[in-house]
Amino acid sequence: MVFGIGIDVVENDRISDAIRRHGQRFLERVFHSSEIDYCRSMADPTPHFAARFAAKEAVSKAFGTGFAQQVGWRDIEIRRRASGEPFVVLHGGAADLAKQLGIRAILVSLSHTKSCAVANALLMKVN
Repeated sequence: MVFGIGIDVVENDRISDAIRRHGQRFLERVFHSSEIDYCRSMADPTPHFAARFAAKEAVSKAFGTGFAQQVGWRDIEIRRRASGEPFVVLHGGAADLAKQLGIRAILVSLSHTKSCAVANALLMKVN
């Protein structure tokens, strides 16, 4: 059963500006070290940071909470399987909320161009 769906679009320049202005402090406030390492391994890291930023937003929207109260930026981690498929790992308040709500799976899809990134998320619940 579908619990919630979320989508987000981010302009890559917005993320680039945040990184330029706030540097490592911004990155560490929003992303896990594994996400930072992955994005920095790319020839152009910005679209990859933007896609993960959008995915975190999409997941928070699917919860119906946004980033408030229980769910923080680093409570949502976007990883990649060997196949390249992205998947979500929840931590802290988001993990607690998912357990409380009976969320059993989170599906996420990411895409990006030179100018923007988009992600959607689907939270699944067992009856």
